[in-house]
Amino acid sequence: MSTFRLDGVTSDEAGGMLADMIRVRVFEERCAELYADSKIRGFLHLYIGEEAVAAGVVGALGPADNILATYREHGHALLRGVPAASIMAEMFGKASGCSGGRGGSMHLFDASTRFYGGNAIVGGHLPLAVGLALADQVQHRHAVTACFFGEGAMAEGEFHEAINLAALWNLPVLFCCENNRYAMGTSLATSESQVDLALKAAAYAIPAWVVDGMDPLEVRRAARRAVTTIESGGGPVFIEFQTYRFRAHSMFDPELYRDSAEVDRWKQRDPIDTLGQWLIAQELLTETDIDVLWERARAETEHAVVAAEAAPVESVEGLLDHVTAHRPDTIPTGVR
Repeated sequence: MSTFRLDGVTSDEAGGMLADMIRVRVFEERCAELYADSKIRGFLHLYIGEEAVAAGVVGALGPADNILATYREHGHALLRGVPAASIMAEMFGKASGCSGGRGGSMHLFDASTRFYGGNAIVGGHLPLAVGLALADQVQHRHAVTACFFGEGAMAEGEFHEAINLAALWNLPVLFCCENNRYAMGTSLATSESQVDLALKAAAYAIPAWVVDGMDPLEVRRAARRAVTTIESGGGPVFIEFQTYRFRAHSMFDPELYRDSAEVDRWKQRDPIDTLGQWLIAQELLTETDIDVLWERARAETEHAVVAAEAAPVESVEGLLDHVTAHRPDTIPTGVR
């Protein structure tokens, strides 16, 4: 059984992170079932196995802080406070979804919680994070912009441009690299000459740390330390969270690039199982307490499914909303 430390983390926080991870796991597993039933269409990238990163980081942020993520963002959105029903409706392509049913799984967006995507282009949201942080700095708003991305994004030009500008301008950005070892189906060792990602980020003269991404308590400590550094004027911080996804890259992925034995070894470090067992051993929770957490998560998710099923699809009349500057019937003659 894994050994966790409560240093700097309260027992209530530990229990809360377990509850958060369970919520994400249940939601994601239900999405996989709904995809198999053709209720969710398009692409679907699941976060199963990586829940400790979102649970540890998002809880260390304040309500005024900004969050951006990749297309594997359901868990981040859920823990940020985007309602499960709103997320599920978006999965279904319904009008009540957080993006109006137009974005689907990869483009969750909710300005009310300062959750700015859900971005499908690898590395494409890194410059957006710099822009949000620059806006906060110029307008003297005290906020941190947390940007989640995979290790594959570090081979993209946007990463180097973004982190360089953030360092030059001393911007309040928390760069969260979720290193799950495989950018789609390509292992880190076969895609990057320097596999020490923190070392690569440190080349831009910013603090850069490596953290066990399967330990939610360690993640929370590192995130809190990073936020404190940024808020004190220390500029951007980079954290490499070493984690692992238990599912394939996407529901379309035949997963021919890794063997089942490797996946099984990582599953022995499932952050939900290991933290739950540790909390029981420490007499901080009982098995009954944890069963209740699972029951609540299932109820929340099923409520979201029922609401998504009943939600309306977008009307044909509204299909051009947010697409063109003018409705077709108001465009002057000769401009069509």
